Amino acid sequence: MLETVKYLIGAAGPSGFGSKSTAEQVTSLCPDLHSITAIITGATSGIGAETARVLAKRGARLVLPARSMKAAEDTKARILSEFPDSEIIVMALDLSSLHSVRKFAAQFQSFNLPLNLLINNAGKFSYGHAISEDGIEMTFATNYLGHFLLTKLLLNNMIETAEKSGVQGRIVNVSSSIHSWFSGDPISYLSLINKNKSDYYDGTRAYALSKLANVLHTKELAQRLQQSKANVTVNCVHPGIVRTRLTRDREGLVTDLVFFLASKLLKTIPQAAATTCYVAIHPRLENISGKYFFRLQ
Repeated sequence: MLETVKYLIGAAGPSGFGSKSTAEQVTSLCPDLHSITAIITGATSGIGAETARVLAKRGARLVLPARSMKAAEDTKARILSEFPDSEIIVMALDLSSLHSVRKFAAQFQSFNLPLNLLINNAGKFSYGHAISEDGIEMTFATNYLGHFLLTKLLLNNMIETAEKSGVQGRIVNVSSSIHSWFSGDPISYLSLINKNKSDYYDGTRAYALSKLANVLHTKELAQRLQQSKANVTVNCVHPGIVRTRLTRDREGLVTDLVFFLASKLLKTIPQAAATTCYVAIHPRLENISGKYFFRLQ
């Protein structure tokens, strides 16, 4: 009960930050990021856009993958209007397509750029059942499988960058507390919803499964990185309850009413991006790996 009260009033924890802290605030004392290259998925709106804006303010070179190049270019233009010296690269990426993920990784590697930060932020929530071009349920394909492959393909780049620069690489997987809502056998459920016509599909359960997979991936990858003595960490975060375009498939009176009633618990987008930015670049998180952050401590 006490922890809930502290959360609601935004009381600061040992880190000096609380639920009301913004991404700008938690990064204000972080080292200059001009030597840092960051890939941020889902950076054209919501939490991802604010994460990109704040990292650009701190000097990082940004690589912004997106399905819509127009949306990515618009994001780039907004950031450059505020921080004209920012270096921003926009690239095409559809996380629901394994071919697109491989193409993106190959193109990025052809640039011979370092890679210090990989922020797997993009997410999809859909009440409608759909199957990706690879035969995978669309929410799972986008939220987990695409990010899993992206991380796997770019991991050596991150390890090599950390070795050459001496700066620890960090991977941040944006999950959700909804991951705890999933129960049952995940493999069996996934096989059921991977069918073209599935009577078993439930949008919330599918989303919870994809976010549970993000958490499990984080745990396993952290162990493997530690065993290989790679100077790269991986953590996952729950940004908090915030209304973003994630719910765009379900706009309407009911959604509006739910969010209005929950408004006292909602974070603003700058507040929701704080946990991601904190885990991505704050010095306190050096050598911390395999953890799940659901609030700033």
